[in-house]
Order: sequence, then structure tokens, then C-alpha cells
Amino acid sequence: NMKLGGLGPDYEAIKEKKQKLKQQKEYSKQINEYNMKNIIVVQRLPAKPQVSESRQKALEYAKKIPRPKTFIARQSEQEVKQGKVLPQAPNGSSLPQIPSLESLWSRHEKEKEVVAAFKALHIL
Repeated sequence: NMKLGGLGPDYEAIKEKKQKLKQQKEYSKQINEYNMKNIIVVQRLPAKPQVSESRQKALEYAKKIPRPKTFIARQSEQEVKQGKVLPQAPNGSSLPQIPSLESLWSRHEKEKEVVAAFKALHIL
């Protein structure tokens, strides 16, 4: 009693799958209805937990303390008189002083020596 594969659809297997899907959907509807009834019964939690008295005092104190003032970069009159005015960037901020080429070259040479020493010790 062995049935080999054929060219047409297997109606019995399709019916079994259809019945199984129908049972699954029915079960999910029942569970959904049960959950909806239980959710309505459960009380909602408060949106914000109660703040302790000491925490409330700390928050009030934090609101009252003065904030530090922000630093606004402006050229002082002394800098203008002494001629130490920094060049201005297009967006209005001042540019930092550029170190001299000699100091940069000496720094480069020192760092080259340090790297050579590390290579000699096989650290790098």
C-alpha cells in the first residue's frame, strides 16, 4: 500500500495543513481574548515613581545654585595695544599661534631618535 508521487496536488496533505492552521488561528484568538480581559483588570502603574523627600530637596537646591558664565572670546584692550592680536578665521574665531619652524624641526628630530631607539630594542 505505497503511494508514489504523482503529477497532481496531494489533496489529503493540503487538508491536513489547512486544518492545522485553522486550529492554530482559533487557539491564538482564544489566548488573545483571555489576555485582553486580564489586562483590563490589572491596574495601571503610575507613570512617574514617587520621588523621595531627600531627592526632592536635592533637585530644588540644584535649581537654585548659580551656573558658571560661558566664556565669550573677545579681544581685550591690552592685547590690541600690545599688538598680540590673533588672526581671525572666516567664522570669527581666533586662530592659535603657530610654533616656529625651527622648534617643529627640532621636535621632529628628537622623535625620530626615540623611534630609532625603539626599533633598535625591537619594541616596535
